[in-house]
Amino acid sequence: MLEIHPLRALDDDLLRSLIVGYTSGARYEVEKVETPEHTRIELRLVHLPQLFVKRYPDLDTQTAAHYKRLVEQGNSFGAFEGERCVGLALAEPRTWNRSFLLHELHVSEDFQRQGIGRRLIEALAAHGRTLGLRCIVCETQTTNVPAIQFYRAMGFTLEGIDLSLYTNHDRERGEVALFMKKPLDE
Repeated sequence: MLEIHPLRALDDDLLRSLIVGYTSGARYEVEKVETPEHTRIELRLVHLPQLFVKRYPDLDTQTAAHYKRLVEQGNSFGAFEGERCVGLALAEPRTWNRSFLLHELHVSEDFQRQGIGRRLIEALAAHGRTLGLRCIVCETQTTNVPAIQFYRAMGFTLEGIDLSLYTNHDRERGEVALFMKKPLDE
């Protein structure tokens, strides 16, 4: 039986097995028009002629160490099938603005589409409320349409766009950072 509970430990093998990437049949194209009088940024969903496959490299040592410290704080959750962790939500409370920053949300490919991601977000939301936080914030890419659809289904809305978070040429590359938020004060 699958259980969701706070993560107690995190190792490099688990990170490598879960933070692997995604596949999408669509992406959002970003258009920006700026004049002295106004600025308009528009996202348009475009279906791709072939699947877009994104594979993540292994995390660098500094990021992996940061994630391990987050787990020690008790604010991150795992989905467990017996002893095996099949999903994780790595999050960090930010007290200055009462938000919960979701760094990573991943479910093992063979356990996807079973409601595990939903249960992880619900656990984070419940925990965030006990901490007095007002929202969960996450970042994803315009190429990760399945994640955007999932977050929207979970009550997240688009709150911001960073046109050059990854490189100085994100728009030209077709992969732009989106920031989404889910309010917790229901």
